[in-house]
Amino acid sequence: MMASTALRLVSRPWVAWFLVVLLLGQMAAVMVTTAVQQTPTIDEPVYVGTAADYLHAHEVRYNPEHPPLGKLVVAVGVAIADPHYDSQFTGTQGALGRHLLYESGNDPWDVMLWARLPVIALTLLFGLVVFLFARDVAGRAAAFVALALYVFSPDVIAHGSLATLDVPAAGFLLTSAWLLWRARHRPRRYLPLAGLALGAALATKMSTLTAVPVFAALAVVAVWRAGWRRALVGAVGVVVAAFAVVWVSYLVVDPRLRWSPAPGEIPGVRGLRGLAVELLPVPEAYRDGMRVQFRFENQAWQGFLFGRLYTGSRWYYLPAALLVKTPLGMLALWAAGAVAMLAVRRLRRAAVFVLLPAGVLLASAMTGSRDLGTRYAVFLPMFLAVAAGCALVLRRVWVTGALVAFVAVSSLRTFPYYLPYSNEAFGGPARTHLRLHDSNVDWGQDLGRLADRYRGEPMWLVYKGAGVPSYYGIRASDPRTVPAERVRGLLVVSDSAAAKATGRLAELLRTSRAVDDVGHSITVYRR
Repeated sequence: MMASTALRLVSRPWVAWFLVVLLLGQMAAVMVTTAVQQTPTIDEPVYVGTAADYLHAHEVRYNPEHPPLGKLVVAVGVAIADPHYDSQFTGTQGALGRHLLYESGNDPWDVMLWARLPVIALTLLFGLVVFLFARDVAGRAAAFVALALYVFSPDVIAHGSLATLDVPAAGFLLTSAWLLWRARHRPRRYLPLAGLALGAALATKMSTLTAVPVFAALAVVAVWRAGWRRALVGAVGVVVAAFAVVWVSYLVVDPRLRWSPAPGEIPGVRGLRGLAVELLPVPEAYRDGMRVQFRFENQAWQGFLFGRLYTGSRWYYLPAALLVKTPLGMLALWAAGAVAMLAVRRLRRAAVFVLLPAGVLLASAMTGSRDLGTRYAVFLPMFLAVAAGCALVLRRVWVTGALVAFVAVSSLRTFPYYLPYSNEAFGGPARTHLRLHDSNVDWGQDLGRLADRYRGEPMWLVYKGAGVPSYYGIRASDPRTVPAERVRGLLVVSDSAAAKATGRLAELLRTSRAVDDVGHSITVYRR
């Protein structure tokens, strides 16, 4: 009785939109607070420095391995911050970001906050897409379940609070899938929009190229009733619009499309990969970026899973990492929603637009060589939030509500440490470093917190990140450069560095005692 009353209440438009604003407002407050407290993560200075270069040089010169659109989003915030930019600087893209933040008289806290705010705003807009997609598929009550899972997703909050590219690329794919779903009834309006959203994803991260054939097929499915010829024309139109967005993103940076990489910067790519690169209708800078990405894929990266360090990749890494880093209630609702979409006849057509792209994108991500974090699958909490809303169709309203509440409590308990989140079955964020590393736990985000706690105290520091410890008042030396007997007092080690410790560092850790942790990503030892 009470459940049906609640469902009738949220069916009122003003109540519904009030709750939407409330949920997204809560998410905004959490993300902004998180953004304010975190120092630059490893990738952010590269993107922020490149965005500043776009604004001043109007040329694609840095970070070719990623297309410009995501960095143009970051550039909106950088333009507002208006940091001093050294146009005479020459150096690598990593050095560019460090120079902008720490060596040019700028306040890195201010610059980073402004750089992150446009991504936060985009993340909130994608939450609205989740709500509308789920409402179109299964009704308003299902939409609230979907939105609640989205706004409390630790992975979405963590990476949506950073000036990085993972959430924007995933959100654009979700938007394209939703618009293709709507194109079933209004193809002329929604097919072009779906193509533009797909293009925005392609213009943000090259890994989204995997989605092109899938979304072209979805375009065919969406308008198949109008005849196979129109369906094929619609699919071609979606693909053409997508690649047009890629071209526009480069033209916005530089209308002359200048591109002159340094000698040796771009590797050669042969075989089928090389042929694919040559055949893609994209600017030359995009092709060279793909070649750089293929070089990354050919490298042997180190991974860390369930306490084991290894070289190479494991096909099961992402499913295992998601099992650790996804709230238990969310996992249950994902499964229930997927079952509902496949079992209930009226939802099966929608499953093609929700479960199929999520599955294909996950399968593609699982073939990657970099076992560095669930951020490579951050599209999953978005698509499966839509699916989870369909769990209400199984008529277990109170069970669904209880699971959503469990997710909310688990998420809020980790505030503001969302990057190192793990669910209760794996011990929570304080124990994530025992099972995972890199952007799952420690991405350099807690240098400021370390400074607040130990400012001015001499320490031995092994920091994995892009920040500059001395800027924050940290007096540190590298313990790996001196004999072990000289290392006395505070030994501070980033948990990712500890996970991969060998030789002298491993010996120092074995002979030290852990006394504190900072943000669940840096461990303080005494020796």
